[in-house]
Amino acid sequence: MNASSRPSPRFRGVFPVVPTIFDERGGLDLAGQKRCVDFMIDAGSNGLCILANFSEQFVLGDDERETLSRTILEHVAGRVPVIVTTTHFSTDICLARSQRAQAQGAAMVMVMPPYHGATLRVNEAQVHEFYGRLSDGLAIPIMIQDAPMAGTPLSPAFLVRLAKTFANIRYFKIETAGAAVKLRELIALGGDAIDGPWDGEEAITLLADLDAGATGAMTGGGFPDGIRTIVDPYAAGDREAAVAAYARWLPLINFENRQGGFLTAKALMKEGGIITCDDPRHPYPAMHPATRAGLLDAARRLDPLVLRWTS
Repeated sequence: MNASSRPSPRFRGVFPVVPTIFDERGGLDLAGQKRCVDFMIDAGSNGLCILANFSEQFVLGDDERETLSRTILEHVAGRVPVIVTTTHFSTDICLARSQRAQAQGAAMVMVMPPYHGATLRVNEAQVHEFYGRLSDGLAIPIMIQDAPMAGTPLSPAFLVRLAKTFANIRYFKIETAGAAVKLRELIALGGDAIDGPWDGEEAITLLADLDAGATGAMTGGGFPDGIRTIVDPYAAGDREAAVAAYARWLPLINFENRQGGFLTAKALMKEGGIITCDDPRHPYPAMHPATRAGLLDAARRLDPLVLRWTS
């Protein structure tokens, strides 16, 4: 489908990644998952993203993906838009995943370029065809996740070519080194073809990316209300308030990006009484007690904004 039929932009703001909640035996904790989602919505998320890398998608079976996708989308029930990550090396499997997500009510899908392990990649022509077939097979937008994990070079010019060729290639989550520079070039080259230039990587470069023109932020799920205090004033034209809020939240943002990783949100949610187990799924190691102590210290210094959820 040609990009000439492109509708107006729809999705902006803070769309944090939902962590997957496991029980002490490593099984899915669907009750805890629903509490997690409710917290994230109540904390001001403009939307959510599920089954991403920060959701530990790499330790989930296909049946579990389906269970989580169905459970979360039904529980959200349209309160906020939900992006479903459907990345897979196979074009046909990725498209099938994406079409199921669309049928279940996803507002968008997020897809990394095809990769497997540290070395298995395809060339630019194959990446172009991959995203083209996804776009042709869907009626909802596709967000391209441009992250180091895929190890696939995606130049701004190539991303713009995808956006101008395929109607549903509309959003770009930029997480590579020098993200702000890439965002600026993407926007300058793409113009109206770029509906959603987004920040990622746990907001560690959020202020620079907002300055570059980012209109969305996909962060960790532990403190979306804190990220809103940065993104909202910036969008309203008050950069000074955004700078002050970024400085206040930066220690916790840095802790998530550099120390706790995807376990950060679950550790905060457990401390806040939202979930009962914050373990990852084996073989990923649990958070070190000293790391947890540092995280909670950083969070408490933001009191009463963080860890106020304890009942």
